[in-house]
Amino acid sequence: MLNLLVDIGNTSIKIAVASDENICDELRSDIDSFITDVGVYKDKYNGFDVVAVSDVRGVSEDLYLYLSSICTKLVKVGSDINLPINIKYNTPHTLGADRICAAVGARMAFPAKNCAVVDFGTAITIDFITSDGDFLGGNISLGLSTRFKALNTFTGKLPLLEKCDSYPQIGKTTNDAIQAGIVLGTIFEIEGYIRAYPEFDFIFTGGDAIFFAEKLKSPIFVVYNLVLKGLAQIAITNAF
Repeated sequence: MLNLLVDIGNTSIKIAVASDENICDELRSDIDSFITDVGVYKDKYNGFDVVAVSDVRGVSEDLYLYLSSICTKLVKVGSDINLPINIKYNTPHTLGADRICAAVGARMAFPAKNCAVVDFGTAITIDFITSDGDFLGGNISLGLSTRFKALNTFTGKLPLLEKCDSYPQIGKTTNDAIQAGIVLGTIFEIEGYIRAYPEFDFIFTGGDAIFFAEKLKSPIFVVYNLVLKGLAQIAITNAF
């Protein structure tokens, strides 16, 4: 079975090919070049059995019509499709597709464990999945780059900075105070979750996962492209 995986995030789009559960040929795209990039995949692989899409942005129906034309079955991830986890969320229709995919990816990678998935992206999401496959829910916070942008946007004089590996414990310049406040604040936030839920194994994924994994003292797992791994399994589960 040859499937196309599409992870449409708030900032960028990831595309990959999956032969059953094996993911290969990954590409980062954007909304302007997306159809062109997918067309290259279509020509290269001569179409797909399933195109599985995680979409947190809400792209146009024209794009979905195009994706439908290059596969036998199009699967849009949501709580209403066949999933290898049990959604216990009180408002499942509002649950982000990326959170569902990451939870499925964690379930497949660590089937006998209670997992807490921390996805470091535009937002930071912390979701909890039991060893029985129950998605209990989770929390949403500002991502690292979003925190820097918010501090600049909603103040009169604070500059827009980006993350860096060097920061003090206590800032003695305004730039250092911003770096320390945002980076350390995020570290303390995540460490608080780890202390509060010792019965869960913490799994980091997303763009800033390595950045924070290197700075925490607690034992955690880093799984690259957990959303795509979940998408690969969802494509298989919903193929027929």
